[in-house]
Amino acid sequence: MKLTLLAAITSCLAVVSAYPIKGDVVNCRSGPGTKYAVKKTYKKGQDVKLTCQTPGESVNGVTLWDKTTDGCYVSDYYVKTGTSDYVAPKCSSGGGSTCGAPKSNAATVNLIAEFEGFRANVYIDPTGNPTVGYGHLCTKKNCAEVKYPIPLSKANGKKLLADDMAPKEKCLKNMLNSKAVLNMNQYGALVSWTFNMGCGAAQSSTLVKRLNKGENVNKVLSEELPKWVHGGGKVLPGLVRRRNAEIALAKKKTTDKALPVKC
Repeated sequence: MKLTLLAAITSCLAVVSAYPIKGDVVNCRSGPGTKYAVKKTYKKGQDVKLTCQTPGESVNGVTLWDKTTDGCYVSDYYVKTGTSDYVAPKCSSGGGSTCGAPKSNAATVNLIAEFEGFRANVYIDPTGNPTVGYGHLCTKKNCAEVKYPIPLSKANGKKLLADDMAPKEKCLKNMLNSKAVLNMNQYGALVSWTFNMGCGAAQSSTLVKRLNKGENVNKVLSEELPKWVHGGGKVLPGLVRRRNAEIALAKKKTTDKALPVKC
């Protein structure tokens, strides 16, 4: 009898409480702030269940954000929890999306490596910056931040490149919403493009806007990537080859899924 009662109490405690949405249409984002991509929307009165809460961007003076069981974040300002304090555990990451961006596959690393070119020893690039490996810009004297021995082997150069790709993978994940459904090769093509052109340019692009509307991924990439081939007002053959390689990678079939991330 005691064991049955204890099991019942434990079961009740394990239930995640549901809270109603207060706003008319509320965006649920990939991280605790309005800069993050919209993953889902909730309507007024819709109940949401919370897995954890974390500090984030202030919304009308409220800095608490609620992570829902859909794996995205809503400002606590829009959730009727009955208190301004925590009603769920603190998110372990302490902010930002707790779902990490997928690591690019080997085909993506190899594609980027091919176009970046390799130098085993530290050299000064045309902009005057010390560089090593596949275009790694050094941040410390003699590239002391590099954890691999210099001169670099090509294998270690690709490991360093994969490390350098991580911020681009993260920003790409955060700029795409749940309507952008990508496999690993499509994701890799976009990582290469973002690595080459920068997160700011990618985020404001028509390409990303179209993906976030749920348009066919390969159609969008085939139509939009060839537009990104200019430098100094001229079409650069190297960028033409790179965009074509990215499109070819995106079209290569794979069952490995990339985005949206399942938390």
